[in-house]
Amino acid sequence: MSPAPADGAGVPATGGPAGSPASGSTVDPAADPTTDPTTDPASGSVVERRLHPFTPLRRAWVPIAATVGVIAQQGDQAGRWVADLSALLRVAAVVGLIVVFGAYGFLSWWFTHYAITDTELRIRSGLFFRRTAHIRLDRLQAVDVTRPLLARLTGVASLRLDVIGTEDKDQLSFLSEKEAVALRAELLARAAGFAPEEAVSLGEAPERELLRVTPRELLVSLLLNLGAWVLLVPGLTVPVVVWWLSSSPWAALVSVLPMLGAVWAGTAGRFLTEYDWRVAESPDGLRLDHGLLDRAHETVPPGRVQNVRIVEPLLWRRRGLVRVELKVAGSDNTVLVPVASRDAATAVIARVLPGVDLAALSFSGSPRTGSRWVVPVWWKGYALALSPEVFAARHGRLCRRTDLVPHAKVQSVRLTQGPWSRARGVADVHVDTGANCTVTARLRPEPEAATLLHAQAARSRTSRAAARPDRWMTGAGADA
Repeated sequence: MSPAPADGAGVPATGGPAGSPASGSTVDPAADPTTDPTTDPASGSVVERRLHPFTPLRRAWVPIAATVGVIAQQGDQAGRWVADLSALLRVAAVVGLIVVFGAYGFLSWWFTHYAITDTELRIRSGLFFRRTAHIRLDRLQAVDVTRPLLARLTGVASLRLDVIGTEDKDQLSFLSEKEAVALRAELLARAAGFAPEEAVSLGEAPERELLRVTPRELLVSLLLNLGAWVLLVPGLTVPVVVWWLSSSPWAALVSVLPMLGAVWAGTAGRFLTEYDWRVAESPDGLRLDHGLLDRAHETVPPGRVQNVRIVEPLLWRRRGLVRVELKVAGSDNTVLVPVASRDAATAVIARVLPGVDLAALSFSGSPRTGSRWVVPVWWKGYALALSPEVFAARHGRLCRRTDLVPHAKVQSVRLTQGPWSRARGVADVHVDTGANCTVTARLRPEPEAATLLHAQAARSRTSRAAARPDRWMTGAGADA
């Protein structure tokens, strides 16, 4: 499989480190003002590059925010300090702060470099405390391009790197948009197993759009979300009660802020984040583009999805709408499809979990005898289904959630049984994945749970032996 070059392809200045024999680039360092022809003493041949010249302006905001915080904390005392200064001293203080902040931003940018070798991406940073990150290319989980509002206005972007086994995300902020896209394509090609010389020339892989969520569909789904509406009830009543009891409007305001924040996150905040959500298929995985103010470009690598969850809120089920979430080890990507019809979501899930047929899954509910005494009423929401590809567990009655775990991604299987469950003859079976996620088949008959425990362990072993490699463009299964 050889992806055709797209926009930005064939531009060596943005494909990798300039003039690096290890990366296969043939760029003249003098042709790019962001290139620093400094030799890395560790390798003796790797040419390092600097970030975009816009970066110092962004980094200068760190001490500015700290200074504003200190002044705000001092309050009236800070006001008296300023009032005691003459006009000349005030101007001098402002100029001095601008010089200090500008120098900090410039020096932090000057001492930040990145370079690509045959096996890793190196990022050196730090003004007073030096830090060097060695990111193994074969451990890259995803490379995402994010464009905050101010960055979009200035034509730059941030490259965020998700690496297996780490929670802290390294990033390159900022690069020109063209350079960020080309560097992302090269890193993904390297992580997929392409040779360094070939990875530079491939460029951005072509894509095919699978699904697009219109603003109207997203707005309707948010209006049908019961969670946000439920929060409005305490949001309107709690401040009134607090004000009546304390006679303090400030106390009422403090009590309502957390609920307003939750309502914002579930309505307007989600709309801004999930606006114009697009899912496209490419050789490096499923690409997710979304965002109204801050535009994000994320990638879901094939073969590395640990868990897929289908969410069906009560009011969505009448319209046949679902939300698809996922877990990828070492990645912050949690949403695959914010809202879509069941058929459209099923088609996307089939690209993430090849061979899984949701329509063929036959769920068996928890037994009435025993379960209704352990979990009254809600026991009817628990169900289990098994297929040759996945372990599927369902729970919830008002908001139904179905978790799909590929057998090859199961790290461990556990059976738990409390005294009350043991008395009623039911048990829970848990499967743990590599994304620190646990999926539980609750309230299964005791004999079935014991059999399921050993059978699932065997299925996981055989599935891992036949699983595709993490370097998804090499070995078996590379055609996905």
